Amino acid sequence: MFLKRFRKPKPTTDLEYVAAYRATGDLAVLGELYERHMELIYAVCYNYLRNEEEAKDAVMHLFEQLITDLRRHDVQQFGPWLHSVARNYCLMQLRKQQTHPVTALVTDTGNDAEDEYLHKLISEETDPLDLEEDLTHMEACLKTLSPEQQTCLTLFYLEKKSYTEVAQLTGYDLKQVKSYLQNGRRNLKICMQK
Repeated sequence: MFLKRFRKPKPTTDLEYVAAYRATGDLAVLGELYERHMELIYAVCYNYLRNEEEAKDAVMHLFEQLITDLRRHDVQQFGPWLHSVARNYCLMQLRKQQTHPVTALVTDTGNDAEDEYLHKLISEETDPLDLEEDLTHMEACLKTLSPEQQTCLTLFYLEKKSYTEVAQLTGYDLKQVKSYLQNGRRNLKICMQK
């Protein structure tokens, strides 16, 4: 009981973890913070790189990069910031390789008209700078969707969950999941065409 009074409380929010790491430089704190976001970062990396081993390497490299970046940058929203860092890292890798990523979120929608448009959007003839602009635009459009549509699209396409798994993870019934996915794809396409 006496020792509990002198222990510092364990961080619970991303901002608390960031502050604790910046104050102490403790890699265990950074590791705990990164572990909370590792699955999403892997999904982002795999989405761009389309190779399991390259995505795993990217996740490890990004952790090493965080060791210095978090001490240099004042990060207020860790999740979105980390997503941007991961995306930029992957885009740099793709530029080095001179290959073109195929984005899972904008492929295989089950709707031929949407598929044709979206495949044309990311076709092999696409200039890498145009592709980067399109992917950035797609991410911005994803943020305009309702939280339910964002969640369902992210789980289904980026994390490769089945309809049933999405329903279990979100608490929505199967019909709601299918509806959010269908409406989310449609709204994403409309936003992308603007």
